[in-house]
Amino acid sequence: MKFTVILSLPAMMMAATAAFSHGDVAPQAVDTAGLPELGEEWLEENPWRDPAGEYWQAAIDIGASGYNQNCARCHGLEVVSGGLAPDLRYLSADWDGDEWYLERFRHGMTQNGITKMPAFGELLGQEAAWAIRTYVETRPDDGAFDDYQPRLAEIRDLMKAHADEVAGGADAASFQDEAASLKEELITINASAATGSDAPVAESAVSRAAMALDGTPGSFAKAAEVLTIGLSAAH
Repeated sequence: MKFTVILSLPAMMMAATAAFSHGDVAPQAVDTAGLPELGEEWLEENPWRDPAGEYWQAAIDIGASGYNQNCARCHGLEVVSGGLAPDLRYLSADWDGDEWYLERFRHGMTQNGITKMPAFGELLGQEAAWAIRTYVETRPDDGAFDDYQPRLAEIRDLMKAHADEVAGGADAASFQDEAASLKEELITINASAATGSDAPVAESAVSRAAMALDGTPGSFAKAAEVLTIGLSAAH
């Protein structure tokens, strides 16, 4: 399991327990509408790992919300740990990683009678569990887009300029060929990004900007905003 290469299991547990006492935070319900019910018996492997699958993007979107409500306090925004709690980006996207994740998610962790991580399983259910897992494992690795920062800034500025033109009365349809070209370029850049978990495809501000370029009048402004936030986070 890749996670154990980054930090051994005993070391991860010591780091997490030394840094955080999560027991005083009540788990927040996760709205899993849009995902199929998985039944009462817990699966052993992430059912939404395949990027070509019908529910991959929905699982990521729902998982992002669930993670931010319940996990980011200890494990960091965008799953980037501050260095004490385990960096879950490096939990391998395979059966071994799923086994470790599910054990902690379902049963939590207690040390010396103190809850360091609450048990989320019965409260949130496995649909939320696997959605969060899908979001976590698709995080880009550190520096995944470093080589593309100048070009991404150019694309952002170009989309801002087109957004201003559309706001000034220009026909958004006149930019559709360029929008399609930029969308394909963003998809290609995102495809180059490695994930910490070795999941096959990263989900990122770059892929979200590509999705935002949907041909509607407001798409340039939306895509530019997504990239602006992403570029800011990179620094």
